[in-house]
Amino acid sequence: MATTINLDEHLLIGGSWIDATGGARFDVTDPATGNKVGSMPNGTEADVKAAIDAAAAALPGWRSTPAIQRARILRKAADLMRERAEEIATAMTSEQGKALAEAKGEVEYAASFFEWFAGEAERVYGEVVPPMNTNNRVLVLRQPVGVVAAITPWNFPAAMMTRKLGPAMAAGCTSVVKPASATPLTAALVLRCIEDAGAPAGVVNLVTSRDAGMVANTIFTDGRVKKISFTGSTEIGKDLIRASAEQVKRLSLELGGHAPYIIFDDADLDEAVEGLIASKYRNAGQTCVCANRAFVQRGVYDAFLAKLTAKVDAMKVGHGLAEGTVIGPLIDSRAVDKADEHVQDAVAKGAKLVTGGVRLTDGEFANGSFYAPTILDGVTKEMDIFYEETFGPVAGLTVFDTEDEVIELANDSIYGLASYFHTKDYARLMRVAERLEYGIVGANAGIISAANVPFGGVKQSGYGREGGSVGIDEYLDVKYVLMGGVGTV
Repeated sequence: MATTINLDEHLLIGGSWIDATGGARFDVTDPATGNKVGSMPNGTEADVKAAIDAAAAALPGWRSTPAIQRARILRKAADLMRERAEEIATAMTSEQGKALAEAKGEVEYAASFFEWFAGEAERVYGEVVPPMNTNNRVLVLRQPVGVVAAITPWNFPAAMMTRKLGPAMAAGCTSVVKPASATPLTAALVLRCIEDAGAPAGVVNLVTSRDAGMVANTIFTDGRVKKISFTGSTEIGKDLIRASAEQVKRLSLELGGHAPYIIFDDADLDEAVEGLIASKYRNAGQTCVCANRAFVQRGVYDAFLAKLTAKVDAMKVGHGLAEGTVIGPLIDSRAVDKADEHVQDAVAKGAKLVTGGVRLTDGEFANGSFYAPTILDGVTKEMDIFYEETFGPVAGLTVFDTEDEVIELANDSIYGLASYFHTKDYARLMRVAERLEYGIVGANAGIISAANVPFGGVKQSGYGREGGSVGIDEYLDVKYVLMGGVGTV
């Protein structure tokens, strides 16, 4: 097995890597072993304010930097991330737990946001609008919103950060980043790539702290911070919406998901099994877009279940740095508790446990947060897993008969982030895609995320879009300019 890291990192404020005010630090631990893999400064309110000061001071110079120069820095940062992929991925696996191959894939995915938005930086165009009066001229300008705060999660500690910083930097905004306290080391390594790519001091600042509430309060009460981008739970997202009201701050929110995965009886079953596995078990089920409810049409239910079970039973569980590992640990013991509670509740209410359904605690698993990859047969609407996001390696299967029935079941959720279905009928493909009440639809595909497409949800999964040609719009203000008295010569 590859060796975990031991990395003590720092805050980045105004171009300097420093300790927190007062010098306090917190340990970062490996969820597979419980061992320390590094430490970070436990930032204070003074540190958050200093980071905002630095971002505000850097804003005039950065927003006036020609877009082509900002793009060059973003492309260079992407190149450096790829050069340092082994180091970044090892840090990610050490503090987050995902298999090393997945971590390397995330580094590439994260770098792609810098690359994509480098191109978008060069295409922030305004408009000349035909006037209503011959004496007037009308312009529409698109300008950076200003200082941005990016609050990022632990499940994709590199990609969820670059998905915010890429468009912010491209638009000419400066940023303060607050990563999850479980995975700050990855964030620090990515920000070192940005710094080494030539980003001026203060354009991107990093604050880590165990006191997330203090950081959020400081950000939301400072009038210089014009926008906040947050990825995390719906419950915290609602708190941020309330906090934003005082100063009417702009928000982008990518919140909880509860994705349906539908397999119609005309589907390619092998393709559907691979798609469900890719969606459900990636990162041990700890993704906002992972399948949480699988609906299988009655005619292929038994065949699909058999194929899925064979694949899941073959998955190797272990430390993310161990060769061949497919399923790593969950982020902590609370995540294991939630997965097990969903399984036990379903079984108590009539579901059949096909495979898994146990905590792994012996031998190499003794000090980690491991849960066996699980399949539940016969999930119904009475069970918690039907309505609650599990965020663990548990797939619950439900049988259905008709298209109308499954659309109603799939849409029966407060969430609306991602959804998936498999069919060979292209009339049905278009019809179902239109009827699913989700911001993202994967048709005959289990992996749907990419830098060049708009990512985001509806209902209580949030609002705003990250990625794609619209991703940079979240960081731009639109200004209308009316020039009167121009007339004709």
